[in-house]
Amino acid sequence: MARNPTPLMWTLFGAGGMLSALLFPIHIFLLGLAFPLGWLEGPSYESLHALVTHPITRLYLFAFISLPLFHWAHRFRYTINDLFQLKQGTGIVAGICYGAALVGTFTAAYTLWTLS
Repeated sequence: MARNPTPLMWTLFGAGGMLSALLFPIHIFLLGLAFPLGWLEGPSYESLHALVTHPITRLYLFAFISLPLFHWAHRFRYTINDLFQLKQGTGIVAGICYGAALVGTFTAAYTLWTLS
């Protein structure tokens, strides 16, 4: 019996939305305002490299990249379906959206895995 993937997609949507809402503003503040404007001293290359090569940081970055991609895919899929009031072709739209999220997830995983 085939299982419906909709609950999984809604779970990824919720997790990506929560992660985006809580963590993106912090990263935007630090990387977009505080460090460039000199409010806080930016980290050195060596300290950032040591941080990014740590396994827990790689897991954090993987979640920080991949979950918002699935949030985008789910939201974009339903926006396209509602905007164009699709009756047919919804599977193609879903495949493109979730496929793009999977490509981004695999790219992030490969990049973080090969980082040295």
